[in-house]
Amino acid sequence: MKKIDMLTPIGILIGISMVVFGVISSGGMSGFLAFIDVPSILIVLGGVFGTLCVSFPLKQLKNMGRVGKQAFQSKEINVEEIVGTFVHLSEKARREGLLSLEAELEQIDDSFVKKGILLAIDGVEPEMIRELLEAEIAAVEERHARGRSMFEKAGDYAPAWGMIGTLVGLVLMLKSLNTPSSLGPNMAIALLTTFYGALLSNLFFQPIVAKLAGKTEHELFVKEVIIKGVIGLQAGQNSRFVQAKLKVFAPIEKRKLEEKREHVREA
Repeated sequence: MKKIDMLTPIGILIGISMVVFGVISSGGMSGFLAFIDVPSILIVLGGVFGTLCVSFPLKQLKNMGRVGKQAFQSKEINVEEIVGTFVHLSEKARREGLLSLEAELEQIDDSFVKKGILLAIDGVEPEMIRELLEAEIAAVEERHARGRSMFEKAGDYAPAWGMIGTLVGLVLMLKSLNTPSSLGPNMAIALLTTFYGALLSNLFFQPIVAKLAGKTEHELFVKEVIIKGVIGLQAGQNSRFVQAKLKVFAPIEKRKLEEKREHVREA
């Protein structure tokens, strides 16, 4: 089940708040308004969007919003539940055989787990199971990397377009030295586009890349745990052995808590 990952919007809000606080505390509201310049915003946002259109096909760009949405969502992947599932399945398989696991598939939501169990039921060799499931992992990793690449490029392009806007403002300023009234707006374009480009890159695009990469890393880690569980099922391993093998992938804090509980039960 996906929930809202509150840390992402909170982090962005904190970053913006610190910038706003720094500006207002030094220059008041008039200082804050001086940091709002529509032409500078359009140069950076329009430039980034234009270069993304050149860099990526339309089909991929259409998914940018969906990919970015993942940074604001948190999908619960509980390793302990996966371990428990495979312990239960291994007990049932040893008592009733692998074919008995077909009845359990309806209660399993994870398609990757289902696929692995079906391969085990069909009697596919462990090496082939690993090869097929790792191919799916590689496909997931590649798909996620393509999605992240749009935000990576946007993070690279934003500061560059900020510098382009700065050059535009400087050229306009130098051409209007005899017109004092136009120096201020041109100077604003020259400085604020660099500010907007750096802010977008470092507070939005690059942090989203880092968040998406972390989610992908965790998802691939969980899939590796599932592969080991499936191979253990196929090999007919004892449920205690399966539990001991998979439990090492649980967070260390929970492993220590479980060990304490076991000691208490033994006492």
